[in-house]
Amino acid sequence: MILKISKVKAIKPKSSIVYLVNTDADLKETGLSKEELDYIKKQFKAENNSAVINRANGTIVVEKKANKKEEYLNLEEARKQAFNTSNALNSVKETAVTLSDLTGSTAYTLAYIEGFALSNYQFLKYFEDAEKRAYTLKDLYVLDDKISKANIDELVSVVSNVYEARTLVNEPLSYLTAEELSKEIKRISKKAGFTLKVLNKKEIEKLGMGGLLAVNLGTPNPPTFNIMEWKPAKATNKKPIVLVGKGVVYDTGGLSLKPTKGSMDSMKADMGGAAAVIGAMAAIAENKLPVHVVGLVPATENRPDGLAYAPGDVIKMMSGLTVEVLNTDAEGRMILADALHYAKKYKPELVVDLATLTGAAAVAIGANGVVAMGNADDKEFESLSDSSYEVFERIARFPFWDDYSEMLKSDIADMKNIGGREAGAITAGKFLERFTDYPYIHLDIAGPAFLDAPSSYRLKGGSGVGVRLLYNFIKSKTGK
Repeated sequence: MILKISKVKAIKPKSSIVYLVNTDADLKETGLSKEELDYIKKQFKAENNSAVINRANGTIVVEKKANKKEEYLNLEEARKQAFNTSNALNSVKETAVTLSDLTGSTAYTLAYIEGFALSNYQFLKYFEDAEKRAYTLKDLYVLDDKISKANIDELVSVVSNVYEARTLVNEPLSYLTAEELSKEIKRISKKAGFTLKVLNKKEIEKLGMGGLLAVNLGTPNPPTFNIMEWKPAKATNKKPIVLVGKGVVYDTGGLSLKPTKGSMDSMKADMGGAAAVIGAMAAIAENKLPVHVVGLVPATENRPDGLAYAPGDVIKMMSGLTVEVLNTDAEGRMILADALHYAKKYKPELVVDLATLTGAAAVAIGANGVVAMGNADDKEFESLSDSSYEVFERIARFPFWDDYSEMLKSDIADMKNIGGREAGAITAGKFLERFTDYPYIHLDIAGPAFLDAPSSYRLKGGSGVGVRLLYNFIKSKTGK
C-alpha cells in the first residue's frame, strides 16, 4: 500500500524530519544546533547533497536541491534523493516523516514526494514472513503552503496506479492468466471509474482476431480482449485517443522456444505494456481528465504444445491481411495487430501502443529509455517527448522509413511476421503500421519494463514504466 501522504501546518511530533533547501542560507530556518549546521555545511561543501543527523528522538535529513542546467535533471535528482532517504529511514524502522520545504520550488518538492512514494513499493504477496519484511514507513507529512491537497491527491493517484502496474507485472503466470488479468482490470475499473467490456474466446473468434487466436493455440487457458473507456461529458477531444497494451501474460516463445536463463525466466513481464495502459487509464479516470480515452488490451499466453502455431504457418488476421509466421516468438505483434485494427472503429485522433516487443529495442538503448516511432506528426512526438523528460521515462525516436517494410515481404502471404537481423525494433513497428489507418505512435518498452537489478526508485522487477508517461501526455492535451 502506498504511503499515506497528507498536508500539515507544523512538524509532526515523533516523526523524522526532511528539510529541502536551496543553499546554506536556508539552513537557519531549520532550527538546528550550531554543531549540526556545521556538519551539514561540511557535507554540502564536499558535494554531498544529503546530510543525515541521527538524534535520540528521530532522524533528521537535510537535502540540498540539485543545480543542474536542465530542470528535468533537477527533478530526477529529487526523486533519487528521496529514494535514498526512504531506504535510510526504513532501515532504522522509522514510521513517519515530515517533509519541510524551504526551497520555494513546488515542482522540486512534488518530484521529491513522488520519488519517496515510488520508493516505498514492495511485492510481498508470496512471502511467508511478509509482515516482517514490510517497510515501517507509513506516513509522509508535507509542510509546504504552496502544495495543495489537490496536488497531493493527484500524485497519490498516479503513484498508486504505478503500484498497480508493478504488481501486475510481478505476478507470476501461476496466478495471472489472461482471464485473471481481466478480473484485475475489472477490480481496478470499479475503483477508478472507467468502463470495461471483456470479450471472451467465442467473441474473439466471431471478430476473426486470427493473430490473437493463433498465439493462444498452445495454451489451455483462453484469451481475452479488454476494452476500457473513459468518456467524460465535456471531453476536449472530438475523436478519442486510443491506448493499446500488449498483454502476453507469459511468453515461452512458443515453438520458437526461448532459453530459460536471462530470457524466459522473466517473461511474466511480457504484459508490461498492458499494465501501463491499465494503470494510465485508472489514473486518467480517477483524476477526471476531460479527455476521451479508450484502452485496448489483447491478452493470452504464448506456449508450445501439439496445437501451437508453428513457423511456416499462414495466419489470416482480423483485417483480412495474411501473415507468414517465421518465428512464433514474434507473437506480440500478432496480437497487437488485431487490436490496432479493432481501434479503427473509433476513428481515433491518435493511437499509442506500448509493448515489450523486441529484444532489439533493449539492445539499442538498454533500460534507460523507451524506443519510439510512428507516423503521427512531429507535434505529437514533441509533446510526448516533453512528457517523457518531465517524468524521466525518456523516449528515443527511431526512423520509420518505408524502406523497412521491404524486409517484411513474403513469398506466400501478404507479409512475414519478422524481418532480418537488422533493425528489428523498426521492422516490428512497420509490421504494426500495416494494421493502422490513423496517426500512430509505437512505444517499445522492452528495456525498462522489468529490471533485473534495483534502479533507484524504479526498484527491481516490474517498474511500472509507461503509467506516468501516458498520464502526463494525456493531461498535456487539456492544457494543464
